[in-house]
Amino acid sequence: MVSEHGKAGRPRSEQARAAILHAVDDLLVDVGYGAVTLKGIAERAGVSRQTIYRWWSTKAEVLLEASAIDARQELDIAPQDGPVAEITAYLDALRTFLTNSDAGAAYRALLGEAQHDSAVRELLLSSDPIGDSAATVLSRALPDDVLALPRSRAVSSLVGPTFFWVLSGRDPAALNTHDLALEFIRTAAPSHASD
Repeated sequence: MVSEHGKAGRPRSEQARAAILHAVDDLLVDVGYGAVTLKGIAERAGVSRQTIYRWWSTKAEVLLEASAIDARQELDIAPQDGPVAEITAYLDALRTFLTNSDAGAAYRALLGEAQHDSAVRELLLSSDPIGDSAATVLSRALPDDVLALPRSRAVSSLVGPTFFWVLSGRDPAALNTHDLALEFIRTAAPSHASD
């Protein structure tokens, strides 16, 4: 296949894919999850619905991929000096992602939809950008040999309080991530509680 620039390959398809992923975030912010449709995404991206169906079957799949890409970037924190600083920096990034990011808004919308749509629930179970980012930070801050909890439970314990705080409508600025980090380390890795 030859592109419009005369080069072999499929650059137009990758451009279309990127346009779709950007469009779904923008559309969600503008109209809310319930009003987002594949037709609306296609119109916003300047592509046909068939182009969307090349990669995704539902709006939830498009939204999750867009959210996951941004989550990986936004939750990829630089290494910090010590476990408390590492966990605090991650919780700060998570709070910002959930409250200030379009991708975080998309992720929250998917979480809400998953409460009554089993297909969205299964989709979220198959791809967990938040859990993956938390596991990465935990591996760096607290190796397996110091964790008093199984890693999967430690991940849930790490992100759970921030999710609860944000999703229950509390003021994100009032969330003390440093105290949460200290409490998490006291529970998950008592031998490192003084680090």
